[in-house]
Amino acid sequence: MIDFHYETDFQINEEHKYVDWISRVVASEDRGIKQLDYVFCSDNFLWELNKKHLNHDTFTDIITFDYSEEKELGGDIFISIDRLMENAKTYGAEFENELLRVMSHGLLHLMGYNDKSKLDRAEMRAKEDEKIKMFHVEQ
Repeated sequence: MIDFHYETDFQINEEHKYVDWISRVVASEDRGIKQLDYVFCSDNFLWELNKKHLNHDTFTDIITFDYSEEKELGGDIFISIDRLMENAKTYGAEFENELLRVMSHGLLHLMGYNDKSKLDRAEMRAKEDEKIKMFHVEQ
């Protein structure tokens, strides 16, 4: 099951399109879905989580809590809409593209992809690009 929660005024339009896309992204990596919860929130909401659970006193665009079991993905993916808007502006990206990038980034972490090293970041970015393209493919 895939659920969306909102701790800010932001709302995804046509949630079913995102559910379909997430399902296809997960299937493309030969995984299943146990329970995925996307929580869209403010910078301050995510900052507090970052301090409390990760001991990081910084803003971030995403925090992923992994509850996966083997090939069945489960997790809470918290996304700061404030950070996404700022990042889209900074990088000259469309907001929707930045949203898809971060949503797929969280999924990829649940699948075991990392972004700690330069090589890992390059692989993660390539995977994000691959998964974003899948959103625009009608099924």
